[in-house]
Amino acid sequence: MKVAMYYSQEDIRIEKMSTPRIGEDEVLVEMKACGICGSDLMDWYLRNRAPLVLGHEPAGIIAKAGSIVEGFTVGDRVFVHHHVACLTCHYCLHGDYTLCEQFHKTHIEPGGFSEHFRVPAPNLQIDTLKIPENISFEEATLIEPVGCCLRALKKCSIKAGDSVAIIGAGPAGVIHTALAKIFGAVQIIISDLIDYRLKMAEKFGADIMVNPEKEELAEVVKSETDGRGADLVVVAAPSIGAYKTGVGVCRRGGRLCVFAPTLPGKYLPVSPKELFFSEIQIIPSYSTSHLETRTALELIESGRIDAKGLMTHRFPLTDAAEAFKTALRNKESLKVIILNE
Repeated sequence: MKVAMYYSQEDIRIEKMSTPRIGEDEVLVEMKACGICGSDLMDWYLRNRAPLVLGHEPAGIIAKAGSIVEGFTVGDRVFVHHHVACLTCHYCLHGDYTLCEQFHKTHIEPGGFSEHFRVPAPNLQIDTLKIPENISFEEATLIEPVGCCLRALKKCSIKAGDSVAIIGAGPAGVIHTALAKIFGAVQIIISDLIDYRLKMAEKFGADIMVNPEKEELAEVVKSETDGRGADLVVVAAPSIGAYKTGVGVCRRGGRLCVFAPTLPGKYLPVSPKELFFSEIQIIPSYSTSHLETRTALELIESGRIDAKGLMTHRFPLTDAAEAFKTALRNKESLKVIILNE
């Protein structure tokens, strides 16, 4: 079978690999669509593991099923979550599913950017979802990223009436915008250096768009919140500067969501004294669980999340290198999808 093998951001090769063999409690899925995630573009995060097949937002059709598989049959249209928790360990019992040891060990083989991939039994049992007929494979690739953003906003206890500032209007920032509107945010202010992305964010519910090269986000947030600052700040841009700005626009008692990882060795100086008296909460959120993926699917199926509107570019698997180049460099791109046609 064909796979897109990642050697570096600038070196994605179409190679041949043996189709994975499945166990009696596993399935083989023919990939139909798989989105490129922001983490797929973090070379520092992937460098030591290359070469490898990326892709963790896949949707496809079950091509083979093991002899004891229940609940799924050949021909089923499915979304598959690449990581699943055990549901029984200390972390899982406390709702910290993404910190579960099994969560980091389970993964599809070899990855979503391949013609076929194997789904291990835990992934099949816990977080493989059948795709309703009214949802396309492309739309189903948004289940995982929507789930990630959904989990972040839930962890940050977003409330109706909140003012929300979002730093970074890439796919995650725009999804946060749409979800914040669904949760009843009264005001959504989003910041990005690329005007095209700000316009996309406006389509998904942003009330105020700020390009920091043209105006100061802090001044805009303060003027729009009677000088308080935002109730919730989501940092979806992987830079220390973004986090410094985020702390500066968060109101006393507000919440700052750490959603984008920075380069290794980069640190944000934070004064415990200032945190103590301001009571700003800093809340990280990594990945998503089986709980949010189901809600994400419901939001996409109902049309409350416009999955089609998030997708700007589509490429066949054989053009994966061009797909990555577009996601990295094209300033008028949002969600890039790789298809197996």
